[in-house]
Amino acid sequence: MNKFLKSIYALLAGFMLAGFSNCHSDAQQQALSHLAFAPNNDQLKLPAGFHAVVVAAHIGAARHIVVRDNGDIYVALRAPHQGHAIACLRDQNGDGKADIIEYFGPNTRGDGIGIYKGYLYFGADTAVMRFRLIEGQLLPDPHAQIIARFPVQHEHETKTFTFDNQGYMYVNVGAPSNACQYEDRQKGSPGQNPCPLLEHYAGIWRFRADVPDQTEEKGGMRYATGLRNCVALDWNPVNHQLYAAMNGRDQLYQLYPQYYNAQQSAELPAEEFLLIRQGGNYGWPYTYYDPFQKKRIIAPEYGGDGKKAAPANQYDPPIMAFPGHWAPLGLLFYTGNQFPSSYKYGAFIAFHGSWNRAPLPQAGFKVVFVPFKNGSRLPTGNYSVFADNFTQSPNNQSPAHRPVGLAQGPDGSLYITDDVGGSVWRIVYTGK
Repeated sequence: MNKFLKSIYALLAGFMLAGFSNCHSDAQQQALSHLAFAPNNDQLKLPAGFHAVVVAAHIGAARHIVVRDNGDIYVALRAPHQGHAIACLRDQNGDGKADIIEYFGPNTRGDGIGIYKGYLYFGADTAVMRFRLIEGQLLPDPHAQIIARFPVQHEHETKTFTFDNQGYMYVNVGAPSNACQYEDRQKGSPGQNPCPLLEHYAGIWRFRADVPDQTEEKGGMRYATGLRNCVALDWNPVNHQLYAAMNGRDQLYQLYPQYYNAQQSAELPAEEFLLIRQGGNYGWPYTYYDPFQKKRIIAPEYGGDGKKAAPANQYDPPIMAFPGHWAPLGLLFYTGNQFPSSYKYGAFIAFHGSWNRAPLPQAGFKVVFVPFKNGSRLPTGNYSVFADNFTQSPNNQSPAHRPVGLAQGPDGSLYITDDVGGSVWRIVYTGK
């Protein structure tokens, strides 16, 4: 066979493989045909070929979400609804919409939720607990088992978590402070050095996933530090690495107008996408990452002036920097086959949206996609916007929705929650 024919056959084979990778089986196509897609995708802006089903609306302050192998959905609620902290949803007729919505769990508020080895895990502000799932039943066994307890805090108190493949649970413990000042959020107040909050907060702690009554001191281990608040947290099951997106500090102009103007304060610091390594230090409160100067900067509470660089090689850098104050709250590594192959192994990040970008318009309020190739530790391209127009209001004021949680369904669908309208969306790819 000559070189010309070989090249033609190779090209045709490539086209065939590309086509097959984005095609659904007959069974998948039949399942998709029964879905009750929302008119105009419920006003969400999605890439061509993607469509949205409104699984449920007005279920409460919907935060993080998990989907069971049988398609049942569990959503953590930031405020109790009907006396419970978890919304449990079931679709009985295959149209994608929840026919049964029941409420379960403690009369408290929570944020984290997950399924691990037959148990539903729930993250309240001061504890992670679990409930045994029962075959065929939507509601779990009501008897809670406390896995890890945490001290009371009154800022960045939400407890989100993820699991690795070796029996460990990783929990975000945010900092109850903006920048560890002696007087929190007070103009000109210096930072405490060393920051005493780092002993019990501002990091990710690791616990055994099946051992009850652990604390930071008993059974827990501070896995990484210098993390102001990483509500967006996920274990990558392909490369077996932990990742997080951190909410950066606030109020540079309000607290230090001698170094920052209002526009700089609206855009600084970056929201950092991080590869979390054991023993890593990510710089809070002593530093922040400046995406314009492309370097880590010493915080003004610790002698910085907006330009002074942090010591080299002392703090871990971000793997990607997002605009300031977008507030990342959800992170999911996609491993399904329902979406086109270009999405496989990449990361979706849900941004809750800002509150302090004045004089610029408030921003964020979207879900973005970051490509990773199979097994890569770092992104293999820049991010793109996947889902937008959640606010559905001019200048993003008084948003109708704020995205929070992300989950992958057993068929590869992507689920998104919102804690303002209490909506749950299921995003699928039809190619049409």
